[in-house]
Formats: sequence, C-alpha cells, structure tokens
Amino acid sequence: MRSASTRQPSFALLFGIACLLVGVQMMAQFWAATAYTLPDTDDALRLVQVRDFLSGQGWFDLHQARFDPPSGYDSHWSRLIDAGLAALFMTFKTIVDPALAERLMLALWPVLWLVPMIGATAAIAWRLGGRPAACAALLLAVFGLPGMGQFRPGRIDHHNVQIALAALSVACAVWSDRKRSAALAAGAVTGLALAIGLEGLPVLGLSGAAIALRFVVDPAAASSLRGYGTALAATTAAAFLVSVGPDHWASSVCDELAINSAAAVITVACGVVALSLVDISSPWRRGLALAGVAVASVALGLSLEPACIGGPFAMTDPVVRTLWLDRISEMQSLASMLRMTPLNAVAEAAFPALALSATLVLAHERRRDFGFLTAAAAFLLALAIMLDVNKYYAYALWLGAPLVAAAALAALDRVGRDSLVPRFIAVMLVTPMSVTLGAMSIATAAGTAEGIDINPPDRQACVNRANLAQLARLPAGLLIPDQLEWASYLLAFTPHAVLAGPYHRMSAAILTAHRAFALPPDQAHAVVAATAADYLLACGAQGPLGLDPDETAASLWGHLKRGDVPDWLEPVAPFDGRPFSVYRVKR
Repeated sequence: MRSASTRQPSFALLFGIACLLVGVQMMAQFWAATAYTLPDTDDALRLVQVRDFLSGQGWFDLHQARFDPPSGYDSHWSRLIDAGLAALFMTFKTIVDPALAERLMLALWPVLWLVPMIGATAAIAWRLGGRPAACAALLLAVFGLPGMGQFRPGRIDHHNVQIALAALSVACAVWSDRKRSAALAAGAVTGLALAIGLEGLPVLGLSGAAIALRFVVDPAAASSLRGYGTALAATTAAAFLVSVGPDHWASSVCDELAINSAAAVITVACGVVALSLVDISSPWRRGLALAGVAVASVALGLSLEPACIGGPFAMTDPVVRTLWLDRISEMQSLASMLRMTPLNAVAEAAFPALALSATLVLAHERRRDFGFLTAAAAFLLALAIMLDVNKYYAYALWLGAPLVAAAALAALDRVGRDSLVPRFIAVMLVTPMSVTLGAMSIATAAGTAEGIDINPPDRQACVNRANLAQLARLPAGLLIPDQLEWASYLLAFTPHAVLAGPYHRMSAAILTAHRAFALPPDQAHAVVAATAADYLLACGAQGPLGLDPDETAASLWGHLKRGDVPDWLEPVAPFDGRPFSVYRVKR
C-alpha cells in the first residue's frame, strides 16, 4: 500500500487548479478591455446576433437588417453559439444589471472553452506518456499564454469552440485503440463541431481517418469504426436539422453545414458502418473499400455543389478576395508574416517548431504506436495549414503541446533525471511562454524588426465604445465606413445601419463600399448616391486597399484626408477629439 508521503494528488484536482489558474490569468489580463471594446470585428457581429436572438429573432432567422439595407445580410454562423451566450447572459441577468451581465457573458464564455481545450491536451499527453506527461501538459497550459489569443475574454465569435472541439476529436481518436467508447465520442464530437463551422474540418477528418486506417490494419477494430460511424451519422443529421431551416434544406453552400456537406459526411459514416459489419479478410481490400466509400461521399457532395472544390470561399468574388480577403491578418501565410511582421512570425513559429522537433524525437521509438501516430499526424497537419493560413496557429500550438510534454519527459528518463524537480525545470523551459519569449529575444538581438503594428493606437481608437458613443447620438442612418473592419462595431455600439462589413457573402456591397472611397470625388458621388447612404465615415490612417500612392491621392479618401471636401458632402460637427471624420451626404 502506498504511503501518504508518496501518494500523488488527484489528477482531477490538478486539472481543476490548472484551469482555475489559467482562467484567473485571462480575466486579470483582459477583463478591463471588455468595458470599452471587443477583440475582433467578428466578436462585435456575434454580440449583435446574440442581442437580436435575445430580442426574439427566430432560431433559423439569422438575418441582419442593418447590414446593406434594404436587402440585409444573412449570417452563416451557428445559432448554437448564440444559445450558449444567451444562456450565460440570462443567468447573470438574474443577479446583476443587464450591462454587467452582458460584460460577464463576453468575458467568461471564451474562458470556459479552455476547460475542454486543456482537457483534450492532457488526454493526448496521457496517452503518449502516462500521467507524468499529462501533468506536464497542464503546466504547459498554465504557461501557455501565446496560445490563448482565441480564448481571451471578449472573443465570442466561434474560433475557440472549433479549436477545442477539433482537439477533443483528436484526443478521442488517440484513445480509440484502448477505449471502445472513445471512437464513438470522436464521431459525436465531430458532428457537433460541424454544426459550429467547417474551419476545423481538416483535423476532424484526420481523426476519423485514423480510426478507419486502424480498421484497415486490424479487423478487430471494426467495433470502434462502427461506433464512430454511427455517432457521426446521427450527430451530423441532428446538426443539420438544428442548423439549417426547412426553407434552406435543399440549398448547397461551401462555408457552412448544408445539404451537400451533410450528405457527404452521412454517406461516409454509413459506409464505414456497413464495412465494419462485413468480413473482409485482406487489409488491401479493406483499404480499397474504405477509399471507395470516401470517394463516393466526396463525389456526392461535389455533385450537389461543384464550386465547393475551391474551398469555403469558392463563391466569393475574385476581386473581393484580392482587395480584402487575402489581406486579412489571420489569412496570411508564415512567409507573408515574415515580410510584414517578422517578429510576430518568429513568435508564432517558435513553439510549433519545438513541437516538430519533439515529434521527430518521439518517432524513433513510437513509430508503431497508434496513439502517437494519430497525435503526430494531427499536429503535422495543423502545422502544414498554419504555414499557409495564420489562423491555424492555435491548432498547431495546442496539438503540439502533448508531444512536447511527452518528449521532454522521455528525454529526462533517458538521462536518468526523472525526479520531480528536474521534470518541473525541464517542462518550464519548454512552455509556450518560455519558448516564444526566448525566440523573440534572440530575434530582437539579431536585429529582427517588429514590422507593422497590427493593432496601432488609431485602430484601437476607431473601435472604442466610448468614442463610438458620440457617433451614436447622430440621427440614425446608413453609414459607409472607409474600412470594413469598423462595420460590426458600428452595428454593436450605435443604432446606425452600415453598407458593408468584412464578410465574404457581401461581395457586391464590399465592392460598392470600396469604390465609394477609392474613386475620385465625382465618380464616388454617383456610387454613394445609388446607395442612399446618409453618412460617410473615415477613421484612422489606412486608406482604400489595393491603390498605389497616386490613386490614393486622387481618391475621395485622399481628398477628405487633405481637407478637400466635395460640395456634395457636409462635414458633421467635430466629435470633441474623437478619431472619426463624419460627412453627411447632401440630397
């Protein structure tokens, strides 16, 4: 019997302490900011959507009438997120005033999703290196601030939920060879994740592929595959019914769960269930049968909407992609970041690079272990996508953390330093915070410049709730802002309508808003008059995108910045030092 002096504390207790420490850290750092702004334009639009839902807007009615009136804008974001946020708000509203209840909702929602995120990381680490590796993963999470950006208070859009669910699907997959229920859980988590959005689809698909490939190698895994397929089919069907209104059941789109994607997923799920019930002796035949099911499901989805072969933004106007979508910071490649914000690029590459090294270290001894192969494949996939699309950084960091934890402890075991103190020191040296700060220090010492500030003071001023309050006192009307980014904040903090926002389904309105400021004043007048806009708004030092210096100087934006206001515009009284310049359109 183990003595009291050597008895280890409950892992559940350690997990709870880690989550509490991370939550307190996040609230202490970001709580104040929730009083005056939101981290991102998507968070502002989500707040508008939640308010509309609380005001009685229907479950399937995601129409935003104040965007591009009179036609409006139909959001493709999941109502499930709105429901969770609304439940938090209503809970807090019973004990505090509505303003504080909304602020608490904004702050706590993203932090709560750190619990399943940290749990998934620890579960993967436990599978790779036992309880010690899981404890090390908890320590990495406590000092994992570089990976917390999507979980900071105020970040209510949907990215944190998608990241957490994708990581949970991997955690379930790596345990599916030891826990029969894990494969079923992987299918259920995948269906839920599809209801939220398709951003995590590559990682979700890899989790399912890992379970299927284990069946190819070992026919005894048929029951696990059957459980996965059954859960995936059921939850995807439920997700479709919950997410898509009856009047859109026949509509195919590429950027959310719809009949084309749901049909493809349910087809592959039912196909793998059928294969798991058939006795196929040869691994090659099992592999070919699974490949046939996968090809058939993809063919079905593309037959319903062939354009989706181009990805979720396939239906976006190519001009809009060039002018706006390709310039969004989260859509930049690592190579682009190295040119524009080299220090940020070094910071983001540091921990994933360490995780890649850890993967290579572990691969020598564990290349035949299903759990390691699945975890490593998920991380490598996330890393590959991160190189092309910056927003996958959080996926790469969180999926890489278990590999770093396991590799650090394995290295200590090899040199005979496996006591508590060496383990603690070693893990502290490889936390995301230590590695990121170390890489940035080395890069700075080597002369790496910081580059462009992606959140300069004038940008902060343009999205400040207090600054927008005076704008809100103007008679309500239709605004055309000079930057799409301001649009959702205008909807959230003022009563005005806005012509266009940074959303790929608004291609025509985005092009119109761009031309309103990018064209010379006489040509811009015709564009603005056709929109029936009441106000033009300029804020900050960024002019219309895609123009050279001469075109910027000749544009309406350039004229307004020089104080040359055309006679069809009337400056609105100064906003007491606020950062906006507002012009009323003369009729």
